[in-house]
Amino acid sequence: MGNEARPKWDSPIQFLLACVSYAVGLGNVWRFPYLCQMHGGGGFLIPYLIMLVLEGVPLFCMELAVGQKMRLGSIGAWSAMNPYLGGVGLASVVTSMYLCLYYNVINAWSFWYFFNSFQSVLPWSDCPVNANQTGPLEECEKATPTQYFFYRETLDISSSINVNGGIHTSQALCLLLAWIISYLFVIRGVKSTGKVVYFTATFPYVVLFIYLIRGVTLHGALNGIQYMFTPKMEQLANPNTWINAATQIFFSLGLGFGSLIAFASYNEYNNNFERQAIAVSIINSGTSIFASIVTFAIYGFKATLNFENCLERSRMLLLNTFDLAEDSITIDTVFDWIKKLNATYPEQFAQIEDKLEVCDLESELDTAVEGTGLAFIVYSEAIKNMPLPQLWSVLYFFMLLLLGMGSMLGNITAVITPMRDFKIFSRMSTELCNGLVCMFCLLLGLSFTTTSGNYWFTIFNDYGANFSLLFVVLIEIITVSYIYGMNRFEKDIEDMIGHRPNWYWKIMWKFVSPLLLVAVFIVYIINYIQGGTPTYQAWDKEQGKTVVTEYPIFGQVFIGLLLVSSVSCVPLTALYVFCKKRKQGHHDKRENVLSTVSA
Repeated sequence: MGNEARPKWDSPIQFLLACVSYAVGLGNVWRFPYLCQMHGGGGFLIPYLIMLVLEGVPLFCMELAVGQKMRLGSIGAWSAMNPYLGGVGLASVVTSMYLCLYYNVINAWSFWYFFNSFQSVLPWSDCPVNANQTGPLEECEKATPTQYFFYRETLDISSSINVNGGIHTSQALCLLLAWIISYLFVIRGVKSTGKVVYFTATFPYVVLFIYLIRGVTLHGALNGIQYMFTPKMEQLANPNTWINAATQIFFSLGLGFGSLIAFASYNEYNNNFERQAIAVSIINSGTSIFASIVTFAIYGFKATLNFENCLERSRMLLLNTFDLAEDSITIDTVFDWIKKLNATYPEQFAQIEDKLEVCDLESELDTAVEGTGLAFIVYSEAIKNMPLPQLWSVLYFFMLLLLGMGSMLGNITAVITPMRDFKIFSRMSTELCNGLVCMFCLLLGLSFTTTSGNYWFTIFNDYGANFSLLFVVLIEIITVSYIYGMNRFEKDIEDMIGHRPNWYWKIMWKFVSPLLLVAVFIVYIINYIQGGTPTYQAWDKEQGKTVVTEYPIFGQVFIGLLLVSSVSCVPLTALYVFCKKRKQGHHDKRENVLSTVSA
């Protein structure tokens, strides 16, 4: 391995934007709002910001320092710090490869929705007509048009992971397009990536700002924003609130994948990564809060519409049952009339009581939706009810594409950079090496475009990275603080930026961050064990909704292999190095004996 004639970023701004483009991704738009909603709105911001200071910023800065000092990818960097720990970098590469396989599938979905946004009527606005041409499709009516479009039109999903009907051609083509663009973004390494990030790191903020202006003017938007910033302080006593805050910071910043080490390895040796680490961490967390305001504005709009539609159905039921004048009841007076009619005509009211829906705005806002459900179903539902829905749909899914593609730059770089540090790959042209990686990921990723592909996507999303990243970063910080040595690490930093790290960095690296990581790691294992048999959401065509289903034996075995595959790189590599050194030692000893005899 070596770093002769290593390419560099054209400027520190390019590096900063690359880190922003990588760190600010889809998780800021859908996972952070979900966690806010699940853990008491504004109350979640308290543990989130505390964990940013205690865990996020120190670990982010540490990875940048390692990459910039060693000027190698993750495998080479950790091998240079300790020969037995090259497996830490290898585990990062394996995890990043898993992420590359399924993350671009989300970009393929975004392309699909983006292209469909140009239709005169958004295809998720209404249910398709049934085969007899007599009315809407029954399955779609039982679900909703937006759910039906996602699960049946976009995914063409099968009834379970056991059932596979082959590749969905449209999704395969969208995935091919996503990988072609990803390849063009990284075709010449940092020389092309450095140009792309000027756009991928900045334009999403333009779209978010436009959406913020539109969002806050929507009917009921303030209900959602108020819900977000109204803290439920009792959630601070919930350990899961703190654990989720820690893991959100951890994964949002992209720690442990090797991307930050790879990016930093292309810096000038004396680049001030310390300031950049703080800046990117603040930008990332600020974006999460900013995106959540936009999300909750739109979510408030959707929840208010659902609440008022519920009131309208109750109003019509009351009017028809009690033969009242059309304008006698408004949606604002429905609850008053229910009380009045119940008291005045109890026997007649009792006949319709079971038909009256429970209309509650708070319950609508409490309905937490995570991940793809928020991005492709809830947002689509809200967009179709806006004026000029095509415009807002195009903007939204274009923003998702930029966020997703920006993160893919980091994911691919985390795989390619360590490979290029080995002579066998460094002899290849950059274009060829990067092309082979993208082609390999595309071919494996086509499995996610089959009718059962979404279930495998869920496995990779739930189990492909979380456990391994916690393990990797824990080993990383133990390596820096206790194996490589804090004093030695401080000297390296002084050599690069002209001064040693202050007390904050040293306390975080040596004590606070390792203890937090150990706690999160233990809780993750306990939750996994207590969770019982892993389950997934299977689509039930008869009911028009997802149902909780246990993974079959082969699915559970695959989950186990996925969890072990990356983590096992650390001990196996250490064992390999140990055996190699021992063999070399015996060889050297034998050579010495033979030399002595010959003499």
